[in-house]
Amino acid sequence: MPIIQIHLLEGRNTEVKKQLMREMNEIVCRTLDVEPSQVRILINELQKENWSVSGIAKDEQTN
Repeated sequence: MPIIQIHLLEGRNTEVKKQLMREMNEIVCRTLDVEPSQVRILINELQKENWSVSGIAKDEQTN
C-alpha cells in the first residue's frame, strides 16, 4: 500500500489540492501497478512562519 506524503505551504485552494491528489493517484497506480484503493495520500499544510529557507521564515520573505 503506497503512502504518499506531501508538504505544502498553506494557501492553496481545496480544488487544487484535490486535483493534485487525483493526478498523484493516477501516476502511482500506473507506475507501481496498484489499484487506486491501495493508494494513500496525505497533504500536510504548513504555516509560513513554520517554514524557512536560508534561516528566514517564509512569512518574512518578500517572494
